[in-house]
Amino acid sequence: MELKIEAKNLDIRNSWQEKIEEERNKLIRHYANFVLHLRVTIEATSGYKEGGYEVRLVASVPSDTVAVKRWGESVRSLLVEAFDVLGLQLKEIVKKKQNHKGAKVQVGAIDGKSSGIIRKLMPEEAYGFIVTDDKRDVFFHANVLRDVTMSDLAEGDEVLLALEEGEKGLQATWVRMDNA
Repeated sequence: MELKIEAKNLDIRNSWQEKIEEERNKLIRHYANFVLHLRVTIEATSGYKEGGYEVRLVASVPSDTVAVKRWGESVRSLLVEAFDVLGLQLKEIVKKKQNHKGAKVQVGAIDGKSSGIIRKLMPEEAYGFIVTDDKRDVFFHANVLRDVTMSDLAEGDEVLLALEEGEKGLQATWVRMDNA
């Protein structure tokens, strides 16, 4: 994700720069390869009130642009709020694209078949976790199991799975035993 930071009528503080990088990294974790460009503008404003600031985020995504503006007195809190709003808007765009196309939107190199090992099973709650060959932790629910049940699985079993980005991170869209 290309990042551009602009300052108008002020100098960027190191703490603001660090907060922008931290929030950018969160976006990359959740929307890798979906957000193409991000521009952050921080401006000292005279129109809002003495010492006021305006924070603008503009994110370019495939076939769309998302813009967020926030005004206030504290740049750090404005950055947090603006990035939170941006995250919610990106989530809605992904959801709409998924519903429109009837397919999952790729938000990183995660679509397709992968293999992994059952790391933890919670059969009484009907879910578990898988570690993929490239060391990513993936949630799965019992309702995505194919030709296997929770009672058939054990920690350490090798499985095949398909992945997608869920609301709380990577999740499996289907899981089956690796009979290779």
